[in-house]
Amino acid sequence: MDNKINLIEKSYIRKRVFKGKLQSILFYLCRIFSINQKKIVFCCIEGTTGYTCNPKYIAKELIKRRKGYRLVWLVNDTSKKFPKEIKVIKNTLFNRAYHLTTSKIWIDNSRKQLECRKRKGQIYIQTWHAKLGFKPTCLDRGKSFSRIAYIVSKHDSDMVDYWLSNSDWYDKTLTTGSLYNGKALRTGSPRCDILVNDKEKQHKKIRLKYGLEEDVNIIMYAPTFRSGSQSTGRIVQTNECTLDYSRLIKSLKKRFGGKWYIFLRLHPQLVAGQKHKIRNRTENMRIIDVSRKDDMYEILAGCDAFITDYSSAAFDAAVMEIPVFLYCDDYSEYQKERGMLLWDLKKLPFGLAEDNEELQTVIENFDENAYTLRLQEFFKITGMTEDGKASKRVVDFIEQIIKVNKMS
Repeated sequence: MDNKINLIEKSYIRKRVFKGKLQSILFYLCRIFSINQKKIVFCCIEGTTGYTCNPKYIAKELIKRRKGYRLVWLVNDTSKKFPKEIKVIKNTLFNRAYHLTTSKIWIDNSRKQLECRKRKGQIYIQTWHAKLGFKPTCLDRGKSFSRIAYIVSKHDSDMVDYWLSNSDWYDKTLTTGSLYNGKALRTGSPRCDILVNDKEKQHKKIRLKYGLEEDVNIIMYAPTFRSGSQSTGRIVQTNECTLDYSRLIKSLKKRFGGKWYIFLRLHPQLVAGQKHKIRNRTENMRIIDVSRKDDMYEILAGCDAFITDYSSAAFDAAVMEIPVFLYCDDYSEYQKERGMLLWDLKKLPFGLAEDNEELQTVIENFDENAYTLRLQEFFKITGMTEDGKASKRVVDFIEQIIKVNKMS
């Protein structure tokens, strides 16, 4: 049986690699066109999401400076909303080949496809879609890191010129966690700028947008992405959620007071065809689905608490110093599939629960002063810095690159 699986995997890898080499011909052909020194091409999660994550906040800062940059965004669904200053391009093979080959700078938060080829004189800035995180990636996954995943990751990392970082801890993970040995830019995470700078603004904006009273409280629940073995393809997996929403709201009200709403945020790759598997356990619950909103951070900035299982967004939410809780009802099983987690969850500042009864206890016994002290200690130990200036630092660096190019 193992031999049969190995043969299937080897065949799959050969096909993927051959297809990548064949399609890369387009990238070489497009080199007849010169590089536009003010052209910057963005993409998020292989084009599956829209105007979001770290690339969004870098683009916003570029637009704000009005320097005449030509901003291009590759996206699968061109009906998604973007600022008028950004040229939205359908994420097809030909469009990738042409626009990436003729741009000065690439900005992405995920892996480039195997066919992508960077030419001399171009700069690739990898923002990634997480910094501090729970889930092991690349070599840190051990045996669960498949050969094809290694090939795709290595191909992308070898093209990257600069990788954004927000901490000493993250710097140290890049070699094994990202297969990256190049230059790390300690800028912070652009997507966290809104969490630092616009909390009050988003608090009012989000409640107005969803027709809620201004004094209500919101907790965002964002379970993470799950996939099966990556040896021959990614199969999205999701189990029936056991979180008791009614009990959660009652616990929050008992500990913090006020009226609470749950904003449900499924991972973008879990939304299509999977939403029915996460059902409300009681009727007439105060639950609002925000899964299809491209930018989670605009909403998170207006929230009063956050709950997840293994999403790196827990560390981002902690920047706002709001209560963060971990509901991990499949802790053991998840580690078996994904690999040993990067943190001992019991040693983190966040409240940890493996069932609803434990979650109730964790919430009702929440100690704000102790939590704040533990957060500060955690930030100190990791060397984590999120001060709301990440986007400015990245764009300052981009302007230096373009200025140097003009002078040369």
